[in-house]
Amino acid sequence: MALVKMKELLAEAGEKRRGCGAFSVGNMEMVRGALQAAEELDTPIILQIAEVRLKNSPLELMGPMMVQAAKEARVRVAVHLDHGLTFETVLRALDYGFTSVMLDASTLPFQENIDKVKKVVETAKGRGATVEAELGLVGGSEDGREDHGIACTDPGDAEIYVRETGIDALAVAIGNAHGNYPTAPRLAFDVLEEIHRRVAIPLVLHGGSGITDQDFQRAISLGIRKVNIATASFNAVTRHAREYLTSGDKHNYFDLSSAMVQGTYENVKHHIQVFNTPYGGRDD
Repeated sequence: MALVKMKELLAEAGEKRRGCGAFSVGNMEMVRGALQAAEELDTPIILQIAEVRLKNSPLELMGPMMVQAAKEARVRVAVHLDHGLTFETVLRALDYGFTSVMLDASTLPFQENIDKVKKVVETAKGRGATVEAELGLVGGSEDGREDHGIACTDPGDAEIYVRETGIDALAVAIGNAHGNYPTAPRLAFDVLEEIHRRVAIPLVLHGGSGITDQDFQRAISLGIRKVNIATASFNAVTRHAREYLTSGDKHNYFDLSSAMVQGTYENVKHHIQVFNTPYGGRDD
């Protein structure tokens, strides 16, 4: 149908009290699998890529492919730069036509975080793009190479942060972490509820892979509108590729490609269904 602004999809998710899935991709197969699931379920999604992935999946290759795929999809799709680390990368993503960007300044002091994000907001809004930012510390990292620890978002700080930066979506830390959880995390739903009470913009849950379906739905009932899924998709792609390569005697690239598409498709489809099912099976 169309490449759209992420803000549009999150507003619609808010009206329906549902979550919009934001699925990280790293190659053509993942793009195809994610869109196949979205089109089958007739549900808009967000395609995204984090800056730490660009060493393996260069932005100059992934960016145009993601944007073109969104334009040709049979559902509405936003294209988002996740966890941008530099202002220069944010600009490159906007130049490629991304409809949403995030500069992650969450490890910096509060005022410095605000100042850096305000600069991104000023630039992105001039191009009609949505801006996401993070306050508090989500554990782990997108590539698993570092861990700054977990520090829950302070609801009072969140209120100030949103007002001062002018962002469109706020990523919160409520005990969630990037990467593989050893066990399902205990999310601080009381903190999330208070942030939702104080902040009017959509909230974002990072580190979604490994959170239980019920906890996803409870978080969505308390204001989460964008839910990030990365590790679960990468794991699914790897698993399906391994299963294909260890089955039978003969293998070829094209069937391997199909296996990776299938892995992404199954994972994305499952999460879309979860994010669109009300908590407790009822509408709030």
